[in-house]
Amino acid sequence: MRNMDTSFIERFLIVLTLYNLLVTAAISLYGIVARPSITKKIISLTILGDSLNVLAILIGFRVFSVPPVLLKLDANPDELLNLAYSAVDPLPQALVLTAIVIGLAVNLFLIFLALQVYRLYGTLDSRKIKELRG
Repeated sequence: MRNMDTSFIERFLIVLTLYNLLVTAAISLYGIVARPSITKKIISLTILGDSLNVLAILIGFRVFSVPPVLLKLDANPDELLNLAYSAVDPLPQALVLTAIVIGLAVNLFLIFLALQVYRLYGTLDSRKIKELRG
């Protein structure tokens, strides 16, 4: 009975996390599309990127997993098979680490562009910038 309760709670928490990620991504998409402020668009884009990174980590998640490290050099085939079934996939983690670095560079570039727009036009409101350009 205890294993059944634990697995139900774990499944419930994973589904709850998925719903939270989807709601967060939807709200950030709304911020990107509907908000006129460039600053709010950059913040929303950052939140969207972080939500997608957490989603990628959640895809590679396994309950009761072990690190993908073989501790013995002379492991028998049963130990290798056990490691293959119980180890967490390191590929999503590596991809998310790369995405974090790329996201940081993109965010810095967008902040630099926002600073230049503010220096040239005196505002970060996209509607006013559109009117100023004619």
